[in-house]
Amino acid sequence: MRKSKLLIIDDDEDLRTQMKWALTADYNIYLAEDRQSAIAIINKEQPAVVTLDLGLPPNPAGVEEGFTVLDHILDGYNNTKVIIITGRAEKEHALRAVEKGAYDFFYKPIELDELKVVLRRAFHVFQLEQEQRELRHRLSGDTFEDMIGTSPKMQDVFSTIRKVATTDAPVLITGESGTGKELVARAIHKLSIRRSKPFIPINCGAIPENLIESELFGHEKGTFTGAHAQRKGRFEMAEGGTLFLDEIGDLPLTLQVKLLRFLQEKTIERVGGREQIEVDTRVLAATNRDLEEAMKNATFRGDLYYRLNVVKISLPALRERNADVVLLAKTFLDRYTGEIRKKIKGFSSQAIESIVRYSWPGNVRELENRIKRAVIMSEGKKITPEDLEIESTAGGKECLVLKDAREILEKDLILKAIARNENNLTKAASDLGISRPTLYDLMEKLGIPTK
Repeated sequence: MRKSKLLIIDDDEDLRTQMKWALTADYNIYLAEDRQSAIAIINKEQPAVVTLDLGLPPNPAGVEEGFTVLDHILDGYNNTKVIIITGRAEKEHALRAVEKGAYDFFYKPIELDELKVVLRRAFHVFQLEQEQRELRHRLSGDTFEDMIGTSPKMQDVFSTIRKVATTDAPVLITGESGTGKELVARAIHKLSIRRSKPFIPINCGAIPENLIESELFGHEKGTFTGAHAQRKGRFEMAEGGTLFLDEIGDLPLTLQVKLLRFLQEKTIERVGGREQIEVDTRVLAATNRDLEEAMKNATFRGDLYYRLNVVKISLPALRERNADVVLLAKTFLDRYTGEIRKKIKGFSSQAIESIVRYSWPGNVRELENRIKRAVIMSEGKKITPEDLEIESTAGGKECLVLKDAREILEKDLILKAIARNENNLTKAASDLGISRPTLYDLMEKLGIPTK
């Protein structure tokens, strides 16, 4: 099996040798003693993980050379995980490096068993992120019009799209607001034999009731004040293609009758006209309402419901797509960092946690909008929970700021790990997948006694 690449950057030859012999069984080791040799290896080998001593020649007492190397990695190889190796007295430099985008830090003298745990975690994270990038690349083609989903529910949706796209059957797309109903409709159209013809969307709930009939069916000249010429409606505009009726549940009952007649006879009649006009248009409809309940309340016709509901595609809410949330978030981050041209290197681990835990009532649309705003407003190298403006509710009662909720969770996890390992902090840190110095800092921040 091919070993992963690890670059050790340190001006201490004895330490470099010690680390090399301790780690060479697990990794393909590269060594560098100064900025020039380090950058040359980084450019050529692109290692997955780097350990970096900030104090490098020609000024080993300072940190300028080390930060220059870190900036080079973050600017050109931001997926590489950098673990800072530093003295305890230089803690503020280590924290500054982590704030800029380093993965973790270690105090000298190095405890190799502890370092091995953090290295395994860093390589694991690098591999997961690489797999996600490859998956995003594979799913970013035209097949589903930017729809991304690895969860079983979304794979079922994609499978249904492939099947119905080759037919002319009406399709009813249901789901909460923001789940991507129009994207599904566009995908069906694009994969159909009608793809070279128009795709015409209309939101039935966004147009006043006195205008929607004319919008859909068109009108004849002189039918009403302002009708100076004959005008085609959306049905005729979609000739040969697809008409997408979004929020079909808001369509007035009088127009539900006319829509039903079209589905049965494939003809329409313009407002103010008497001619029956044949139209070759496929109808796709969508709603976030419960149409069966609307039928019981006599606000939606049962015969129209069954005509539209030949094939039903139910889109899951984002909270039901746990496997997709982070994948979507990183896809949107890639999109908007490129579009807005900001050098943001990713999400902080706390931001990832908040994205996973948040319920996303606005679904994919809310996720996309929050990330776009975060990219615009962020002042750091990584997106934080504060940039996302996510709040968490505890038991549906008190509304907690995400920072407070996260600290409660961190404290609980740390106390359980310490108890599980009988107060052995080295083992507790290993259990949590962090370094012992990081555990000490978290305990200090959270008010947990270290002795």
